Amino acid sequence: MAQKSEKDPTSLKEWMDRVKESMGGGGSDHQRRKMHFSFWYFLLALLVISWIHDVMVQQQRIQIAYSQFKELVHQGAVKNLVIDANRITGEITQGDLANRRFATVRVEDPDLVRLLDQHGIAYTGRLENRILEAILSWLLPMAIFILFWGFLIRRMGGGPQGVLSVGKARMKIYAEKQVGITFDDVAGIDEAKVELQEIVEFLKNPEKFQRLGGKIPKGVLLVGAPGTGKTLLAKAVAGEAGVPFFSMSGSDFVEMFVGVGAARVRDLFAQAKQNAPCIIFIDELDALGKARGLNPVGGHDEREQTLNQLLVEMDGFEANSGVIIMAATNRPEILDPALLRPGRFDRHVAVDKPDIRGREAILKIHTRDVQLADDVDLQKVAAMTPGFVGADLANLVNEAALLAARRNKDEVGMAEFQEAIERIIGGLEKKNRAMNPKEKKIVAYHEAGHALVAMSVPNADPVNKVSIIPRGIAALGYTQQMPTEDRYLMTREELLDRLCVLLGGRVAEELVFGDVSTGAQNDLQRATDIARSMVMEYGMSEILGLMSFTREPRSAFLDVGMTPRGREYSEKTAQEIDAEIRRLIEEAYNRVRGILTSKRAYLDQMAQTLLEQEVLEGEALRELESQVRST
Repeated sequence: MAQKSEKDPTSLKEWMDRVKESMGGGGSDHQRRKMHFSFWYFLLALLVISWIHDVMVQQQRIQIAYSQFKELVHQGAVKNLVIDANRITGEITQGDLANRRFATVRVEDPDLVRLLDQHGIAYTGRLENRILEAILSWLLPMAIFILFWGFLIRRMGGGPQGVLSVGKARMKIYAEKQVGITFDDVAGIDEAKVELQEIVEFLKNPEKFQRLGGKIPKGVLLVGAPGTGKTLLAKAVAGEAGVPFFSMSGSDFVEMFVGVGAARVRDLFAQAKQNAPCIIFIDELDALGKARGLNPVGGHDEREQTLNQLLVEMDGFEANSGVIIMAATNRPEILDPALLRPGRFDRHVAVDKPDIRGREAILKIHTRDVQLADDVDLQKVAAMTPGFVGADLANLVNEAALLAARRNKDEVGMAEFQEAIERIIGGLEKKNRAMNPKEKKIVAYHEAGHALVAMSVPNADPVNKVSIIPRGIAALGYTQQMPTEDRYLMTREELLDRLCVLLGGRVAEELVFGDVSTGAQNDLQRATDIARSMVMEYGMSEILGLMSFTREPRSAFLDVGMTPRGREYSEKTAQEIDAEIRRLIEEAYNRVRGILTSKRAYLDQMAQTLLEQEVLEGEALRELESQVRST
């Protein structure tokens, strides 16, 4: 028996595939779309050619009146007549128009045939061709409607295949070498990196865990404040492990069509299983995984169907071996408890704000490609930026580089970093904003009052800079304090000293001018918030005792609260709370008034310096502070 040639098809299916490929059916999606559009181009070309042909024929014919046509018939000056339902065409044989084709509108004339026979003129009839009219009146509008509908479906479904792609997951897929981020690009969150090293080890060497019967966590939830690097950390895990990385946002599952979100979840996990081992990363999980039952209208909505499908895919009857789900959120308190139980998101990794050493490490990463001057001290910059997260520090470095470029410098110096910090915190400096002398004097004494009180109380952060140059939208001046270390707790004495610093500006205005301005509105609001928290949350009231009077849930990472649950104390207790808040603020006010009264000379000296120089910092400020603290 003869053996098959290597080029012969091995099966009927392969032979059919080759035939389809030779006919253009086995090409890529792009080629199929080209063929699809080429059909419409071909149809359009036929219509255009037919229209051009009719126009050219019409241009070659002359249009005459029916009476003129009858006269030519009487003269025997026409031939080759073609009569259809609405028109008569033919050729003129005599006169100035000899050998010219003509056309005229047919009129109901019963004597026309007899007249033509009488003069021996040859004529023929023709049925009217309505094919082109049918195409133009039916097929063309239908084709336009289909194209318009397909355009709308593509806009709503987000895919090139219209309604067929509505249920497809719209994720970004990064191959092993496309992520390009490793743990070397992540700093300031060392504890979180250590937590995720185990995930990387499992993806690289799963036998190490499986031989002892261990199972890797199915899901890892990254929780932290915005900008702390949750997404960056997930990419670093994928880059270290060298596996495909599927990235989607929680809002990508939400659609106006019922059932689309669940279909996209199924499609996402189906593609992930085909590429296992891999990582699925869902950013802003709270858009998808909000606790069921929070919707006051009804519980069975599209979002809950999508969440139910996600729960099934994460821990259903089918095993997702090799597929690790990572998610990020800054609202963990509103997530559904079923998502957070073991077997789904087993491990919760807190991505906290970096401390001073972490901020320094982050600054070193972001300044790799920046030309720094010799006077730049990143440790000092880190100390000046308490509370800054990775995104803030990246923005800080960029702002400093832009300032240096604007000043035509070859290197970024410490002055640019300091100005960038002030710009981020206080806003853009507005040196051209004109203030009248009286307002400028009020602002000078206001900021001098803040600074002098901060120098006088024992638990306040050191004053780094005082300025009366307007910044941002409403800040007419500012007093910058630089903490000596990161703080995670505040004592009662420290909160009371902070109250005093906030009231320093208002008391200085009242003491010097005998009147007050609207410039202390933000100070009073912050002071009231501190006093209310001391009384209602921290149990720092001697009269009310060790009680907390608030049960309003607060976000751990966002400065917003949830819906209040209502007051759970009596009206008498509410009056006592108000009285305690007022007492704390009044005690701080009397204390500040005593400090500024006893040190009025330093207050006048500082305000006069600000009026002359607009900014007080550096050695002059340090010398003044030492004098104040010694008295």
